Amino acid sequence: MAGALDGILVADFSRVLAGPLCTMHLADMGADVVKVERPDGGDDTRHWPPFLQDGTSTYYASINRNKRSVTLDLSDDGDRELARRLADRADVVIENFRPGVMASFDLDSESVLARNPGVIYCSITGFGTDGDGADMPGFDFLIQGMGGLMSLTGPVDGEPYRVGVAMVDVLAGLHSLIGILAALNARHTNGGKGQVVEVALMQSLLAGMVNASSAALLTGRDPERAGNRHASVAPYEVFHASDGPFIIATGNDRQWQRICEVIDAPELAADERFSTNAGRVTHIEEVAAAMNSHLIRKTAARWTEELLSARVPAGPINTLTEAFADAARLGLDPIWDVQGVPSPRAPIKMSATPLAGRIPPPQLGADSEDIRGWLADESE
Repeated sequence: MAGALDGILVADFSRVLAGPLCTMHLADMGADVVKVERPDGGDDTRHWPPFLQDGTSTYYASINRNKRSVTLDLSDDGDRELARRLADRADVVIENFRPGVMASFDLDSESVLARNPGVIYCSITGFGTDGDGADMPGFDFLIQGMGGLMSLTGPVDGEPYRVGVAMVDVLAGLHSLIGILAALNARHTNGGKGQVVEVALMQSLLAGMVNASSAALLTGRDPERAGNRHASVAPYEVFHASDGPFIIATGNDRQWQRICEVIDAPELAADERFSTNAGRVTHIEEVAAAMNSHLIRKTAARWTEELLSARVPAGPINTLTEAFADAARLGLDPIWDVQGVPSPRAPIKMSATPLAGRIPPPQLGADSEDIRGWLADESE
């Protein structure tokens, strides 16, 4: 079946994570994504370990399936002209260079839109294009710190931690995807005109921290780091069974009563201090200590089984290998086999225009001959 974005051509000048993640999802939806890379090594992530036996970076492979690769040296007059032709034929252009770099190649949004009025031009930056932060480098780790995420992550009494994956880049990539899809739809209602979509990593993170950002804005007080606990819901943390840690994530007072029944703790159910979520949050230390004294009697797997049977959210703390196995056991079919290359399945299911893993991440310049020939064709 055809993908939802069949017929959409994407000129992808982005690299590393946020932009390539966005364009991979566009490609999964059927768009023809042409990944433009510099000849001397291509996308930086091609050189980030760990590597497969054929030298492919697993980092690069994670965000570049379903694309074609062409090498163009934008400092070369001839290659720069081919890049302009690609942008002029594209439905979507995406880039994440420092503001001003694309203008030096005559590939900035103003120049491309002047030649191709229907294009959707997406720019991903660290701190926007107009203010004092325009020239600042936008690295995920830096913005996790500057944007407040690290202030909420890590042990209560320890130093702030970064999240274990580049979640700011992931958020920005998904926000870019949303903006591009909305702009493509708007093109149908405004006479075929394109527009500029801008996403700043810093702003993406501030919006993505949802309840924490709201609490800071509405109360004027910064949320405090809570480790593995939740600032607003309890008990919602890591607990300790006889053989190790596992998670209980209580969502309401009814689930609390079921927990007390499962762990055979009627005294906790009867304690008025713990009868409401607000009370349990206030007395979380007492709640956690009392629960752990009961939970130590059985294994994590046994408690998980009993709690889930009582419709209480509970589960293990998996490694990634265990997580994929768990997802498969639960019927999620989490892995695509893309011509022999395993890849996490796109998380969006569409009944009429399904997403598909068609081709593995391309080798550097794998499609250069075909794409260069097409771009050089004056009849197009």
